[in-house]
Amino acid sequence: MPKQQPMKIRARGIQIGTLPTGKKNCITDVANVRVGHVTLDEPLEKGEYIATGVTAILPHLGNPFREKVAAASYIINGFGKTTGLIQLDELGVLESPIMLTNTFGVPAATEGALRWMLDLTPEIGDTTGTVNIVAGECNDSRLNSIRALSITPAHAERAIEMASTEPSDEGAVGAGKGMVCFGYKGGIGTSSRVLSSEVLTESYTIGCLVLSNFGKREEFAIDRYMKLVPMDQPDAPKPADGSIMIVLATDAPLDHRQLKRIAKRAGIGLARTGSHYSNGSGDIVIAFSTAHKFAHEQPAGFENVHLLRDSHPVMNELFQAAAEVTEEAILNSLSQAIETTGRNGLTVHPAPFS
Repeated sequence: MPKQQPMKIRARGIQIGTLPTGKKNCITDVANVRVGHVTLDEPLEKGEYIATGVTAILPHLGNPFREKVAAASYIINGFGKTTGLIQLDELGVLESPIMLTNTFGVPAATEGALRWMLDLTPEIGDTTGTVNIVAGECNDSRLNSIRALSITPAHAERAIEMASTEPSDEGAVGAGKGMVCFGYKGGIGTSSRVLSSEVLTESYTIGCLVLSNFGKREEFAIDRYMKLVPMDQPDAPKPADGSIMIVLATDAPLDHRQLKRIAKRAGIGLARTGSHYSNGSGDIVIAFSTAHKFAHEQPAGFENVHLLRDSHPVMNELFQAAAEVTEEAILNSLSQAIETTGRNGLTVHPAPFS
């Protein structure tokens, strides 16, 4: 089979939606949002293989505990293992990096982010309260020997330290190294949209990063993407229900409730690709806004926050953008993927885009 060059889906002539992308077409188009990856790729004995990693998403350049941002989560289907979402939804703020990894790597990734936060913020657990670490996962056990517990706290710390505002790598990188989507190689994908119109005094950006690991090959909505061409493909890996983590970032001034409304629209983009949120699928959305930072200590006891009204025309554009960036990020996770071999010699190929 000829090797396929990884590239963004738009470079293959497939355009998703009508809204314009940001310069990088990446979640890092939202100012000061950073992404970092650590990828593990190592053969072991007796057919075992480490094909996994960690991805970190940071909401801004400062200390996320001392300067929290508004956030919400939405559970499309709850067959997933996460940390931190209960408090995130109770208080409506994000105060840590968002960590993505494999299912059994969540405890280590959480510990690594915790250690990083403790080093950065000496008062946590001493003169002030504890910190709420947010982490999520997908199951990469078809390619990765997940029982080896290869993710360590140090990998998570390194992913955070490597986080950058540059365009994120995509495909089989970081947490996406061992992921499979629609029977093809999946993983990390990202996209963005810029909203600017005569009803706005300033433009707003919304970005998405996904960790895709779901769907059977026959479920892929091929008819929506006519550039997908038939090729002599080996049999797909044995299908599993799979999962997806979806992270949305925006600089639009939204509160927790409005972010949850935005997060719900990510499910539209997921469904457009062919997903029906299967029984064993963990389909989880985390959304945050960087428009306002909430100080951990606020002596005044009040917050003055500038928010969009729900009736503002741009809210509908934000809903549309959330669906578009999710769909395109999933396709980018497929389009940017490379042929990957993992445990027991299983090789998963990229989707045959032209």
